[in-house]
Amino acid sequence: MSAFAKAKASRSKYVRSVLSGVAIIGAGALVLSGCAPTDDGGSSGPAKDLVLKIGTLLPETGALAFLGPPEEAGVALAAKEINEAKMGITVEVTYGDSGDADNKAYATTVPNLLAKGVDVVFGAASSGVSKLVIDQIVGADTIEFSPANTSPDFTNWDDHNLYWRTAPSDLLQGEVLGNLIAKDGASTLGMISLNDAYGTGLEKVTREVFEGAGGKVVASKFFNAGDTTFDAQIAAVTAENPDAIAIVSFDEIYTIAPALKATGFDMSHLYLVDGNLKQFGDELPAGTLTGAKGTTPGPVLSDDFQQRLQDVYKEQWGGELEDYSYAAESYDGVILLALAALAAKSTKATDIATKLREVSGGTGNGEKVTDFKSGAQVIADGGVVDYDGASGPVTFDEFGDPTEATIGIFQYGADNRFTRLN
Repeated sequence: MSAFAKAKASRSKYVRSVLSGVAIIGAGALVLSGCAPTDDGGSSGPAKDLVLKIGTLLPETGALAFLGPPEEAGVALAAKEINEAKMGITVEVTYGDSGDADNKAYATTVPNLLAKGVDVVFGAASSGVSKLVIDQIVGADTIEFSPANTSPDFTNWDDHNLYWRTAPSDLLQGEVLGNLIAKDGASTLGMISLNDAYGTGLEKVTREVFEGAGGKVVASKFFNAGDTTFDAQIAAVTAENPDAIAIVSFDEIYTIAPALKATGFDMSHLYLVDGNLKQFGDELPAGTLTGAKGTTPGPVLSDDFQQRLQDVYKEQWGGELEDYSYAAESYDGVILLALAALAAKSTKATDIATKLREVSGGTGNGEKVTDFKSGAQVIADGGVVDYDGASGPVTFDEFGDPTEATIGIFQYGADNRFTRLN
């Protein structure tokens, strides 16, 4: 089954419809960017000897630790290819752990990265963590660039044009998820969600879309980060005998899913989201998730791109990637940052920010490219570039949100491993 979400965005309103397998937001009024400040005072010509310092704030520990490897691999691959291209810019990466709102690794990582003078803090993956650090980062005149934040709250954040993301707002994922559940035949829905920026935002949109499609959410219960038992939420939701249940969580799913199955609920009517969609395998009892479905942003990745990610991850960390969630968004984020620095002839965060929308194709009517080296050459020749990447066209709007993104739909087999349906 496929689902397509299209939403036209403005500062306060989204109009949504669902038609096929790719989710697209079309931005409202465009704001043209002017000439960016440059290191040499010029407005064209090749940049020389730029060094872009990126510090990652990605989950190596905590509830989203399963997303850390593909995200870090995406960063590492982009940095490797940029440096090998030798086009006037070198990327230096300092890897740091975001942890989560529970273990608070970010509270040490962010000050350390800022003290090192990074131009960009790349992360966090968790919207809840980003809410805790965004003001600190942008207040230091540093870009915060997330490959995985999906809370709609960031669209209107007072970020001084320094917060950007390649992940789509949950206005899209909620659109696709709500319609998917309705199209699968459910007329009643129960929800169990994390009580943070991510969970409440995705719950709200999914509920509104499902009910807009004619269904009814008969129970919606929340839990807090750090909770270890969910019996009360499960009992309250199953007591309403819903046709389907959606769980918006992180690794709390390890406890919730087996407990839900033990109540006798038909797990083929369970729906997961990007925060808990994982290749569980034998980490859960066999058959726990048979038939369950889930959604997560990201297109189908080419075999070549997946292999490049695997190669760089093995080279740098000595392991193997289990999946590729947000790897493409991470890769594209670093490429876009490097292209924007070349276009600005500067690695100063405020200068890069003036060019990010342009190099994504949001303004400028630039020349289409699909790799860093080609884009860097266009800029070196005095042209304007429009980068379309592994995660899609991106095309930032005036709020730093991507205006085009794909939402994948997945289904689990008896081995607790998922395959893509669309």
